[in-house]
Amino acid sequence: MLHLSPLLCGLAVLSQLGSVVIAVPLEFKYQRVIQNISSEGHRGAVASESAICSQIGTDALRKGGSAADAMVATTLCVGTIGMYHSGIGGGGFMLVRDPDGNYHTVDYRETAPAAATQDMYNDDPNASVLGARSVAIPSELRGLEYVHSKYGRLPWHDLVMPSVKIAHDGFKVTEDLVRYMASASASDDFLTRDPVWAQDFAPNGTLLGLGDTITQKRYAKTLLKIALLGADAFYTGPIADSIIALLQPLGGILTHSDLANYEASIKPALNITYRDSFRIFATDAPSSGAVTLSILKTMEQFPSLNLSSNIPLTNHRFVEAMKFAYGARQSLGDPSFITNITSFQEAMLSPQTAKFISSKILPNSTLPLSEYDPVKNYAAASHGTSHIVTADRSGLTLSSTTTINLLFGSRLMTPDTGIILNDEMDDFSQPNKNNSFGFVPSPSNFIRAGKRPLSSICPLMVEHISNGSLWFATGAAGGSRIISSTTQVAFNVLEGLAVHPNTTDLKVKGVGGEGSVMRAAVAAPRLHDQLMPEVLLVEKGYGQDVYDDLKRRGHNVTWQAPGLSAVQAVMRFGNGTFVAASETRQVNSGGFAV
Repeated sequence: MLHLSPLLCGLAVLSQLGSVVIAVPLEFKYQRVIQNISSEGHRGAVASESAICSQIGTDALRKGGSAADAMVATTLCVGTIGMYHSGIGGGGFMLVRDPDGNYHTVDYRETAPAAATQDMYNDDPNASVLGARSVAIPSELRGLEYVHSKYGRLPWHDLVMPSVKIAHDGFKVTEDLVRYMASASASDDFLTRDPVWAQDFAPNGTLLGLGDTITQKRYAKTLLKIALLGADAFYTGPIADSIIALLQPLGGILTHSDLANYEASIKPALNITYRDSFRIFATDAPSSGAVTLSILKTMEQFPSLNLSSNIPLTNHRFVEAMKFAYGARQSLGDPSFITNITSFQEAMLSPQTAKFISSKILPNSTLPLSEYDPVKNYAAASHGTSHIVTADRSGLTLSSTTTINLLFGSRLMTPDTGIILNDEMDDFSQPNKNNSFGFVPSPSNFIRAGKRPLSSICPLMVEHISNGSLWFATGAAGGSRIISSTTQVAFNVLEGLAVHPNTTDLKVKGVGGEGSVMRAAVAAPRLHDQLMPEVLLVEKGYGQDVYDDLKRRGHNVTWQAPGLSAVQAVMRFGNGTFVAASETRQVNSGGFAV
């Protein structure tokens, strides 16, 4: 998080055809981050896990499109290339800042079908993970449809067609795809064994390898229908028929009515002030925006000078603040079903609560587990996701996280339409299913018909209080690590703790070294402690001194290989210049400003 020198000392900057390529230490297997530094960097920016998809998003900006257009085009592309963890068979959350500086949450989270009940997995708890009963109502297209109808400038058709082409013509199998195919197939080689999957992933009888071309012809036809007919084509008609025809014979409970009745939910955004200089916005429950803001509000209680002058103590305090926030998270859930969630979140983010928590944080030791989570509940763990940030010069900015949950979701693909369906029902808590530490599941997150499960997703934006202008937008993928990684990147930038002498070499044209602070914050190693299990993960990239210091203060530390979370960010400066920072840990990521 804060100890940057081991990483940044290894950065090398190479000038290449008007772009900056940041090469990072080989032992981390990090990806280059490509930043466009052309003089046209005032139109907007896009950051995503795929350089190909970010280019498609910036192409939309070049054609006069808005950040909403860029979001639609980039999201559909990411779901095509990164089909293992996102796509139209899933859903998510989006934080939107409109051109007038107003913020709101677009909750396009998957929803429990009308026939869902809290005891539906009593006979087989693992049925929430794989198979037909694990599928919640897919919702991504309704979220994209909303932002396009409200803020889009380009025709919907034009934004979908690039993904149609990629799915039909194919793309080279990437390092990321190779890694995720291997991971998903470790216990069951379904990508080769099941002919529905093998048609795309093993067309010649063996799993595709690095550099091979993968096509998704069925999915291309599906996207083409959606391009021509809009999102409704997914929720009614032949595409909907293909989903129900797959699920119901396998015991699934999703119906045509569930699909036809789904709507994205538009909610207020949460916000806090930070050091009287910034206002920070995040998404409403059942996302974890309040958790991220709670950590930052707690850290605000410690003077900035103390944070920067004693980095080991700041690391410890940050982890402790994180544990308190994760403890409070256990009580969050869908506001439509859980009373007083709004007031609970307000209490989480109040200055009084932040002062109380900071006063409980001891400088040289941790606390008993019960101090962080008095009710001893636990929420279901979150899994894989993908994050995208887009912005344009009007001030419209979108930060969105989309997911199908576990790798390849429910591991069900519609045979005729090539849609990979989510297993989002596993994000609910199940009664009578204690976790391995003896903690009972959280009633706030029990299944109800029409309910949306608790999520770790927490898109975030920061603006200057002095003039209301956007400073940066960020968010992350990585399941339960979304919260810790998003918060650390934001905290490092807010406190200037990502500044390092080497970053002066990483300048963006017209911006000086400020843009490199965001990129350094994204590249910096991370800490993660979600309270349960009682383990602090220390990402390799920190020095042994950081590990030893945290252990001395009472943390149960263990080294963690990089790559379990992925942050995307866009920053805007006073002169209107944008810079995009994309995750260095993803081999094929890319952020571009135009």
